[in-house]
Amino acid sequence: MTTETGPTDNTQTTASWHVVQQAGGHCEIFSQTEFAQVTDNPKTWGPFTSRTEAIAKRVGLIRAGKCLPK
Repeated sequence: MTTETGPTDNTQTTASWHVVQQAGGHCEIFSQTEFAQVTDNPKTWGPFTSRTEAIAKRVGLIRAGKCLPK
């Protein structure tokens, strides 16, 4: 049984994760809580069931040229 410890927790216990493209073209990973606060980013991918899955998607987007690497 997993429990959610709060919005600053970066473990995989958060319900879902999203990849959001920032204004500069870089993509960031946000938890469901953080994603709810994002309002001005038109390109998003997700939700993903784990942070690991969201990271894999971001890597794929970078390789496809849809996101810039950091």
